[in-house]
Amino acid sequence: MAKDYYKTLGVHRNASQDEIRKAYRELARKYHPDLNPDDKSAKQKFQEVQAAFDVLGDSQKREMYDRYGSSFETMGGGPQQAPPWGTGPGGTSGAYTFDDIDFSQFFGERFGGGGPAGFEDLFGQFAQGASRGRKRQPGSRRRGADLKHEITVPFTTAVQGGQVQVTLAPPSGAPETLSVKIPPGIEDGKKIRLRGKGEPAPRGGADGDLLLTVHVAPHPFFRRKGQQLHVTVPVNLAEAALGAKIDVPTPKGTVSLKVPPGTSGGAKLRVKSHGVPSKDGTSGDLIAEIQIVLPKHFDDETRRVLQRLAHEQTENPRAKLRW
Repeated sequence: MAKDYYKTLGVHRNASQDEIRKAYRELARKYHPDLNPDDKSAKQKFQEVQAAFDVLGDSQKREMYDRYGSSFETMGGGPQQAPPWGTGPGGTSGAYTFDDIDFSQFFGERFGGGGPAGFEDLFGQFAQGASRGRKRQPGSRRRGADLKHEITVPFTTAVQGGQVQVTLAPPSGAPETLSVKIPPGIEDGKKIRLRGKGEPAPRGGADGDLLLTVHVAPHPFFRRKGQQLHVTVPVNLAEAALGAKIDVPTPKGTVSLKVPPGTSGGAKLRVKSHGVPSKDGTSGDLIAEIQIVLPKHFDDETRRVLQRLAHEQTENPRAKLRW
């Protein structure tokens, strides 16, 4: 059954490349198997989204897909694709002439249009290629084309590093699953090159590479700013007023953080070397921003204590507030 890649990505047929990339990223995050461990259908949907983007994200493949559909890669090979030489245009009898044939339909726009000039240019390209082939030495065989792909990794994997599984689902052929090593501290948008995982080379040359663009899924609590990690840490009123030691999770494990007495909401406490690791082996810092959480209801005794504190606090905390 023919596959509608535009429908898979949820875009119109005249969508721009930016719109296609945006749709792919959103769906890749939505159906990523690592982010949907309990959804057995997520992996299948993720592979379908990858297959659709592999075609529509490549302008040349997209042009062929728009012309021939999802079976475009089989066009041009075998008698079933041969042009009907026994009939003329529109099904009329008689032989085709060179003026009747649009060579760009079969070989691409780079060979010109359908007139005699395009035909001459086509055979000129063949002649030049044959000439170059005779001069090419065995050590200079043409290399296979590079492939581009995008993956989304969990926030924790991007910070700490790890292994992720990448499933490549080409329009033709069986899907292939690769194990990719994610280096610690990788940033969103960085690329990883997998040598020899691209298009096979013709006539025994070196295979192309696979270029993976890495996107990082957001974390529900932590944020990254360069090599620093930022997290908002809730504390209750007593912990902020009297001081306390609280447990805070970090990439290196849980640490005990000391909250000084009289800490106000919005105060930032630093935990050195517990942020994002660098290539040189050092790590940034973890910045914990204090958030004071008050109970929804106070008993009478607590209310009297708070009223006494308000009466004793003569300094206006908004004295320096200006427009």
